[in-house]
Amino acid sequence: MTTLPAPTPAIPTTTTAEPPSNSDKKDASITSTLGFPATASSSTAELARLTLALREALRQFPDFPAPGVLFEDIMPIFADASMHESLIRALEICCLHGCWPGGRAPDVIVGLDARGFLFGPSLALRLGVGFVPVRKKGKLPGPTVTAGYMKEYGEDFFQIQAASIKEGQNVLIVDDIIATGGSAAAAGSLVRQSGGNLLGYVFILELDFLKGRDKLDVPVHTLLSKQLSG
Repeated sequence: MTTLPAPTPAIPTTTTAEPPSNSDKKDASITSTLGFPATASSSTAELARLTLALREALRQFPDFPAPGVLFEDIMPIFADASMHESLIRALEICCLHGCWPGGRAPDVIVGLDARGFLFGPSLALRLGVGFVPVRKKGKLPGPTVTAGYMKEYGEDFFQIQAASIKEGQNVLIVDDIIATGGSAAAAGSLVRQSGGNLLGYVFILELDFLKGRDKLDVPVHTLLSKQLSG
């Protein structure tokens, strides 16, 4: 994939697939530009500060893994304990103050193979909820649920262990980057096939020119939108 010249860093963004119904308005209240309730202004300010620091911690590698690709390296965040804590805190704010349908909080965090595993369990622990991994086909033991998605050179498959999500549990899906949105949509299908209630998605970074969020039919939060040119 190729990148486009990008403007100044953007503040965290959110979208909602459909306008809230009258029954949702009471729960959602008035929202700020970050998609958070207006009463969460202190958290909004904290999140803006954290995302600036996280943006500065990223490294970029042009033409990796292929010519024309600008690779975003999140590993420096995990190499520094303070930055790692900043990431978990920023994600925590998104999970607790994001305008999820009906104002509901997550019961389960689902992380995608593989970088979603780097921070998904820590985030779930911080929130006091369970963590469930979504893995590539053939990597999980026992009965599984499967969903396919298209990649550049063909179809790939995600799986989740059967019964890892209980009927009616509220679920948030997390991953490092949303690009074309295919793998995220497949993970959402797994949650629904398992009987979970998919609240939305939270990503660290968004390659917004690829319009991946257009494939997702629930709210999407990203800490860092608009990839900066190297």
